[in-house]
Amino acid sequence: MFLFRVSRVLRELQQRADSARAVRVLALALLCGAHAAQAMSLRQLQALEKQDKQSANYVRYYLVGLMEGLVDAEKEHSTTGARARICQADKRMEPAMAVALFEAERKRNRDMYEADMPVALVMRYALQNAYPCSE
Repeated sequence: MFLFRVSRVLRELQQRADSARAVRVLALALLCGAHAAQAMSLRQLQALEKQDKQSANYVRYYLVGLMEGLVDAEKEHSTTGARARICQADKRMEPAMAVALFEAERKRNRDMYEADMPVALVMRYALQNAYPCSE
């Protein structure tokens, strides 16, 4: 009976050690991944636009995904009770509008945006200007 209990305790300790090791490995992977997965800058987006024939499609897909991600993040943000920054209301928002919204914001505030600024920031401001919230 005593040996059974000891073996059970040893198994539990081994499982805890394995899960603790897994947590450490996951944390390390997230730290490394967070450093490697940075937001695309305006300079990088411009370089991508000039690469080849498919580049325009890649840029469009990136901006559409970015727009949809920002809208979803804003919905999640507002469910926590925070003040909404993007209010779609009855205005339509379609994926085809992503590039036009982005380019209009870049032209509107041409002097404000530097080449190393994240594309996501410009898109967020574009969405805030196109879909403002009433105070």
